[in-house]
Amino acid sequence: MTADEEKTIRLLETYTRQLILKYQQLKEDNEELLNDLVEKDKELQAVKEQNKTLQNNYNNLKMAKMLEVGDQDIAAARQRISRLVRDVDKCIALLKAMGPEQTT
Repeated sequence: MTADEEKTIRLLETYTRQLILKYQQLKEDNEELLNDLVEKDKELQAVKEQNKTLQNNYNNLKMAKMLEVGDQDIAAARQRISRLVRDVDKCIALLKAMGPEQTT
C-alpha cells in the first residue's frame, strides 16, 4: 500500500469513529428527549385531572351559591309574610276594638 492509501484509510477510520461517536451522542440525546416527553405527558395528564376536579368543584360551588341565594330569598319571603300577618292581625284587632256597629 502506498502512503496516500494508508492516509486515506486512517482518515476514513477517523471519520467512521467520529460518526459512531456522533451517533451515540444523538442516541443519548434522543433517549433524554423521549424521557422528557413521557414525563411531560404524565404532567399533562395530571394537570387535566386537576382541571377536571377544579371544574367539578367550581360547578358544585356555583350550585351551592345558587341554593344559598334561594335560601336567603326564602328567609326574606318568610319575614315579609310574617310582617303582613302581623299587619292583618293589627287590622283585625282595630276592627274588633271599633265594635260591630262601626264596621258596616
